[in-house]
Amino acid sequence: MAVAGSGWGLAQLAEALGSSEQALRLIVSILMGYPFALFQRYFLFQKDTYLIHLYNVFTGLSIAYFNFGMQFFHSLLCVLIQFLILRLMGRTITAVFTTFFFQMIYLMAGYYFTATDHYDIKWTMPHCVLTLKLIGLAINYYDGGKDPEFLTPEQRQFAVRGVPTLLEVSGFSYFYGAFMVGPQFSMTDYQKLARGEMTDVPGQRPNSFVPALKRLSLGLLFLVIYTLSSQYISDEYLTSDDYMEKPFWFRCAYMLIWGKIILYKYVTCWLVTEGVCILVGLGYNGKDQNGNPLWNACANMKVWLYETTPLFTGTIASFNINTNTWVARYIFKRLKFLGNKLLSQALALFFLAIWHGLHSGYLVCFQMELLIVIIERQIIKLIQDSPILSTLTSITVLRPIFYVLQQANHWLFLSYSLVPFCLFTWDKWMKVYKSIYFFGHVSLFILLLVLPYIRRLLVPRKEKLKKAE
Repeated sequence: MAVAGSGWGLAQLAEALGSSEQALRLIVSILMGYPFALFQRYFLFQKDTYLIHLYNVFTGLSIAYFNFGMQFFHSLLCVLIQFLILRLMGRTITAVFTTFFFQMIYLMAGYYFTATDHYDIKWTMPHCVLTLKLIGLAINYYDGGKDPEFLTPEQRQFAVRGVPTLLEVSGFSYFYGAFMVGPQFSMTDYQKLARGEMTDVPGQRPNSFVPALKRLSLGLLFLVIYTLSSQYISDEYLTSDDYMEKPFWFRCAYMLIWGKIILYKYVTCWLVTEGVCILVGLGYNGKDQNGNPLWNACANMKVWLYETTPLFTGTIASFNINTNTWVARYIFKRLKFLGNKLLSQALALFFLAIWHGLHSGYLVCFQMELLIVIIERQIIKLIQDSPILSTLTSITVLRPIFYVLQQANHWLFLSYSLVPFCLFTWDKWMKVYKSIYFFGHVSLFILLLVLPYIRRLLVPRKEKLKKAE
């Protein structure tokens, strides 16, 4: 629920732009990160850390109130309780489990009591970002009490050694550049930012104007593309009678284009907020082998890879990077004791599904992701191991044809998986899947069954290869 009153003129402006007021407030909020970052650069760089924490709390809470009114108290309550958990339970596994269950249950309750059958921008949107941030803080704080010898290099890097104050935890939680839509970052990086250490020139402000403006410009470009395209491509059309009456080939082609366009709203937000993080210095990630500064610490998108990869795994590696990295670091790798990589991956995806929301569509989407990744890896291995297929795919003149076919197939199945993710409820996504005869599920399960037999036909046995040698 946005702040009451149209005195801001945002309702009229949103109507003129063909947008919702909530969406316009979101865009304004993430763009406000740039003047906030400029103020911090010029007036708070290397000042007392408590001033920076206070500034982040004030700006973050202002953004929360601007978007959700008094519902900002949900985040405030969870931050306060999280601080108490850290202080009262200390660096214990009990604190980690208490944090995990409390923060996730609070988020799930929020989803349950605010649920509708369409996507709404409400307080649970930034709260899901905050939930990951606070769980990660608890785990890093727990790691900080261990002997460094028993930690992995990654765990040592993010372990929180000191005891964060309430002001520090609040500043970390409400940092204006990441409060609404992310990205995720660690307490250790935030502490470095507050101390003025996130810079390519020690003791001076970071030279990050140009990298920040590049990400902002790229984000605004995607915003324009999405805004213009959304006039013709929409979620609503997928469930319309007109769509159902179109030929099968049209329904598939429309779905492919829809899936490509619909994700640009996320791409826009992540690129714009990444620019804010770069501008203030949080995006600093050391230097490359040539001594050039890297500004990708808060990157949530690898745009070139995202636009050019013909592989589903390539899209995963280029989209929502920080969230995927968080899940890999705090869920997937922490399940190593199970001794089963596939099971750990399935549980990590299940966590991602319920973290997104309680709608059935999320579970179906991430189940499809797991299935597609498994089959894609099998196909890649088959092509590598088969002399016939590896020779065929290495023919230069055929590569452009294979690339176009791969891209079409890749985006068709990705869009197929996005249908339940974007339509949420059973009745909506089931209606669309019925209209296209569940071709995605049918194709994938057939491949899952026949690929072992195809492999037997096309991949020579090792014994025969040895004799041939």
